[in-house]
Amino acid sequence: MKTSATYNKAFWNVMRGNDESRQNLSEGYDDAGSSITPFEFRETLNQALAKENLFRRFATVISLTEASGTIQATTSSGTAEWVADGDPIPVSDDTFAQFPIKSYKLASMVKLNRSFVGDMNFDLEKYLVSDFAKRFGRAEENSFINGNGTTQPTGILTADAAITATNSISVTFDEMIALYFSLKDEYRQNAIFIMHDQTAMMLRTLKDSSGRYLWNDSDNTIFGKPVVTSPYMPLVSAGAKSISFADLSYYWLIERQPLSMKRLRELYSLQGQIGFQAIERLDGKLIQPEALKLLQMSA
Repeated sequence: MKTSATYNKAFWNVMRGNDESRQNLSEGYDDAGSSITPFEFRETLNQALAKENLFRRFATVISLTEASGTIQATTSSGTAEWVADGDPIPVSDDTFAQFPIKSYKLASMVKLNRSFVGDMNFDLEKYLVSDFAKRFGRAEENSFINGNGTTQPTGILTADAAITATNSISVTFDEMIALYFSLKDEYRQNAIFIMHDQTAMMLRTLKDSSGRYLWNDSDNTIFGKPVVTSPYMPLVSAGAKSISFADLSYYWLIERQPLSMKRLRELYSLQGQIGFQAIERLDGKLIQPEALKLLQMSA
């Protein structure tokens, strides 16, 4: 949603306490009395979110306007064929599936001293971008990994494990090979390994029978594929799905409503503070189950 220059100016005037500008915010009000953040702010925020959240970097981000409904995605791809001029073009057998999507609400509150907010030399926009990016980015990443699909988006760990380790506290070289080849070649092209930092540290010392390391120190890859760490991936422990190997472009991060914000003047007035409430609505779905494989530790 692109916002006008008039709206953008009025938005920040209101955030700093000039309620006379509120009349120019009608184009961006939501049902909760908040205002959609200016387009430029959201662009900057999205860049900051990508630094905090691996899904913002590797997943497919889709912006929709409806509060709920379904999305349709191709779950199998057709082929291209050589045909002679004048011959009929073959019809591909694409398979489509419908995925119900919801509008989960993610919210946060920032408090600032009133003197800071009123000081025009204080870069309020920059501060809020940095703070909200950390809060929302981390919460999003956690839910896109561990979410239950009931009260928050559906996380990748809800998928069935492709490989089960023989041990509950260690992973073998052969098991990593099996995980790698459990993903079809078409998905391996852009796949990444996702794991906790401590799991990565363990794999850095893993060698094959000839003494060759699994981990490539020169570019932090395993079998030529990038390793991305997240504090929200399970540690290596009994029954844990500790390593994911996936093409995350098939995980769709669905933005249902742009980030909205509301200035709270009275709630923290006794402390000499101003509250800034931010809300976004989104969902997340793995639309191609074959694009993700998990290694689960022995129970």
